Amino acid sequence: MFDRIAELAIRRPRLILIVAFVAVLVMGAVGGGAFDRLRDGGFDDPASSSSRAGEIIEEKFGGETNLILLVEAPDGVDDPAARESGAALVAELRSEDGLANIVSYWETGSPDLRSQDGTEALVLAHVRGEETELAQHTDAVVDGYTGTYDGTLTVRAGGGAAIGSDMSTQVVDDLILAEVIAVPLVLLLLLVVFGSVVAALLPLVIVVIAIAGTFAQLAILGGITEVSISATNLTTALGLGLGVDYALLMTSRFRDRLAAGVRVEDAVRQTVVTAGRTVAFSAATVAAALGTLLVFPQYFLRSIGYAGVGVVAIAAVSTLFVMPALFMLLGHRVNKGRMPWAKPGAPVVQGSLWGRLARAVMRRPVLTALPVLAVLLASTAPLLGITFGVPDERVLPTGAESRQVSEALRDNFEGNDDAALHIVIDEPVAGPELAGYAVGLSALTGVVRVESSAGTFADGSATAVAAGNPGLGRDDAERITVVSGLTPASDAAQDLVREVRAIAGPGGSQPLVGGSDAALIDSKDSIGDRIPLALGLIAGTTFVLLFLFTGSIVQPLRALVLNMLTLGATLGVMTWIFQEGNLSGPLGFTPQPMELAMTVLMFCIAFGLSMDYEVFITSRIKELHDEGADNGTAVADGLGHTGRIVTAAAVLLAVSFFAFGTAQISFMQMFGLGSGLAILLDAVVVRGVLVPASMRLLGRWNWYAPAVLRKVHARIGLREGGTAPQPATVQPPSPAHPPLPRREDTTRV
Repeated sequence: MFDRIAELAIRRPRLILIVAFVAVLVMGAVGGGAFDRLRDGGFDDPASSSSRAGEIIEEKFGGETNLILLVEAPDGVDDPAARESGAALVAELRSEDGLANIVSYWETGSPDLRSQDGTEALVLAHVRGEETELAQHTDAVVDGYTGTYDGTLTVRAGGGAAIGSDMSTQVVDDLILAEVIAVPLVLLLLLVVFGSVVAALLPLVIVVIAIAGTFAQLAILGGITEVSISATNLTTALGLGLGVDYALLMTSRFRDRLAAGVRVEDAVRQTVVTAGRTVAFSAATVAAALGTLLVFPQYFLRSIGYAGVGVVAIAAVSTLFVMPALFMLLGHRVNKGRMPWAKPGAPVVQGSLWGRLARAVMRRPVLTALPVLAVLLASTAPLLGITFGVPDERVLPTGAESRQVSEALRDNFEGNDDAALHIVIDEPVAGPELAGYAVGLSALTGVVRVESSAGTFADGSATAVAAGNPGLGRDDAERITVVSGLTPASDAAQDLVREVRAIAGPGGSQPLVGGSDAALIDSKDSIGDRIPLALGLIAGTTFVLLFLFTGSIVQPLRALVLNMLTLGATLGVMTWIFQEGNLSGPLGFTPQPMELAMTVLMFCIAFGLSMDYEVFITSRIKELHDEGADNGTAVADGLGHTGRIVTAAAVLLAVSFFAFGTAQISFMQMFGLGSGLAILLDAVVVRGVLVPASMRLLGRWNWYAPAVLRKVHARIGLREGGTAPQPATVQPPSPAHPPLPRREDTTRV
């Protein structure tokens, strides 16, 4: 296959580039409409109890409260002027098409809607619509009513809808800043790595194709199924990183061949059948890791899976076809615009540093590996105390208005309406039975009040405001609101959800419990239930792909173990920082439980990119081994040839992720810093120390496979040039390690 791609590029380079150019124009036109079809949100399991509760409340009761206007009156909310202005504000809000279920202090007189000092009052409302429409309606209300109203009141917006709006706005700002930082740095680093203007610009061709193609894919999928707008963020980051990675590998190999005196046509052939094969297998491993996100029910994670698989596939295909065509037309002009520090006529890859490091490690494999293992395992320790949550107002900067409203609700009001539990019973319920059920709920620890059509209850009995809210009852359904004074997303708040769900429904009914804390529990359960499947798919597909790539069962197992060490250390450090609060001052975030969906996402991306570099290095080691080099020489020379490429690729990709460290949204910071750290740990520490140490200790076991699997690999495995390799003849080795070159013949601990 790779031979045929090379021949096509040699014979028809202009045709390939013309087709690619037209494809980019078409994909750009289609992808331009992606943002109109993508949606916000997607963090909840649509099949969960909390989601079904929300749907029934939306359908039969006009929706849960998701917008809270905090209204401040300096002279008190009961001042005549404040009452008049408050009534006018509520009247205007009722004229808004996007709002429903508007309840205010001035209409109800409920003391629960007035602050303890009497200077603030609440207006509760439900913003209609799905995620995108909801965001538009929320923005209209925030823009039209917050600030000074009627010269008397000060209005601020909070609640789930306003928090979501502030998050979306801040995420866009964070992404723009990250790209402004990352793109110039990547361009500068490309010049440093390649030492040539023309060579440094080549990866940008792949970047443009990958991003344009993936945006087109998302636009098409957005018209078919639910796709999160967050997928666009990953598209730009991975498109930039992988486009640079794959183009770097191909360009380095091509320039290497030219520097060795090979004709341009032969250099293209050798590049495609060696580096091209590596790109194909590398892309397959990354795509397999990101594809596991499709097993989760949250369309936020599934959307990242769509975008991840798409951008990897498009980047790999365009690298395999477009890069050889460019090489064929450019020839030796690929070195044009040489930088002053570049050595003319020298190969791009100079392996002395990484080769010397590998040889030094293999002389004392245990002595060099143990300190690294100790540091990685120590970094993993914080995972013992990890807890998970979902995004709330604390991920926003302290100056965000919706966060300030949430803090005021907790500090100044009795109970927190924003974090209330919303119970719905989708069948008729008799009044006395409903009242008895509400009384039981009101007696639970932490509950401030329970509101229902049968009355308002607190501490196990009816309150002074005993009249029921008729808007909470229908002939065919009942709705109950449970307001607590517990901190949202805390262990106590989640325990309350479990206690409420454990109480038998009135008249044998099956209540559904919704609200933010119920959604948190359901999200953790649904993701947790599928994590074993996701891990199994990642491990299984990685094992199969690396076996097909190497013909060994030992190499996939070694790669999986080393990747788990990297990921464990990375997640441990992120827990130490973002959950335990270390470095919260310099980074400017509020410590809180690890964001569950983003942690899963970071794991899958970091795993896939780690396998990317695994394939880069193993491909060259295997190539040298197949040419007859002994174990030590193959490892040392393989790392010598690929070490600089992997390091450069890792730094370039890490820069694009580290740029997210400037974000004001804390889970964006965590994702960017964690992904960048995992990439550097894997490319430098693991590949530089643990890979040569483990391969030295394994010796001839490195390429071992049972006889049955050797026959399987002989039939379906691929190697350079597309031919099947000969069956491995490696037998279980003797305890002695194979010799390294004579000057390195002694292994010491």
